[in-house]
Amino acid sequence: MQEIYCPLHLTGVAAAVAGALGVEPPKESAPALEPIAALCKGGVDRVLMYNPDAVALWLFEKYTDLFLPVMRRTQLTLPLQTVMPSVTPVCFGTMYTGAEPAVHGIQSYTKPVIRTDTVFDALLRAGKKPCIISTGNDSMSRIFLERDMDYCIVDTPDEANAKALELIERDRHDLIAVYNGNYDGTMHKFGPESPEALAALRHNVNAFSTLADAVQAHWTAHRTLAAFAPDHGCHEIDGDCGSHGLYMPEDMNIIHFYGIV
Repeated sequence: MQEIYCPLHLTGVAAAVAGALGVEPPKESAPALEPIAALCKGGVDRVLMYNPDAVALWLFEKYTDLFLPVMRRTQLTLPLQTVMPSVTPVCFGTMYTGAEPAVHGIQSYTKPVIRTDTVFDALLRAGKKPCIISTGNDSMSRIFLERDMDYCIVDTPDEANAKALELIERDRHDLIAVYNGNYDGTMHKFGPESPEALAALRHNVNAFSTLADAVQAHWTAHRTLAAFAPDHGCHEIDGDCGSHGLYMPEDMNIIHFYGIV
């Protein structure tokens, strides 16, 4: 069977998000993804980036009904190809710099602070206020540190989502990025299609839905781009466990959703 890889690339997300907010893209970023730019025509003044870990395109294709709450709150369903190696710090490094791993510097499962220009740096130069909400010692809580911005580092995904709800209600940030690693951690242990992993994925779907509804309730004075934006996919390995990191469609093809709220 022929292996098929999505023609649109994760490298175009950073410039699209920056452009939607009316700021210059990160200095090393690829051009903006046109479907996101078209959705955001006229601009937005708030962005919610919900970043679940390891949500593959094949999961959406096989369990489409599970994603219906996300689709009801967005207008763009966008299959993308991620970067190699398809592991968390490499892929999120690319998502928020718009650069290939060889440029932003993370080319393995390591978590150094990225020095390459990011969406967060672009927003700060424009006088805007970004915030990252993540669980301790995970990639999103480490690779974008040492910037003059807000970080909320908590113990669990539920705490991260609760903090996001709090910050949405306060309405003080132009971009909020929320990381949830519960599906990734569960699928590694039990397998991508195990009852435990699918429950975690459903939890991610419900978390995004709750956050998007909060944006609609509290950011009424703003035009907001809300994104469900994972980093890489996953596949099953021997022992009924899950893994990722290979150049194969299961790991490389991911599914993003974008909506104007």
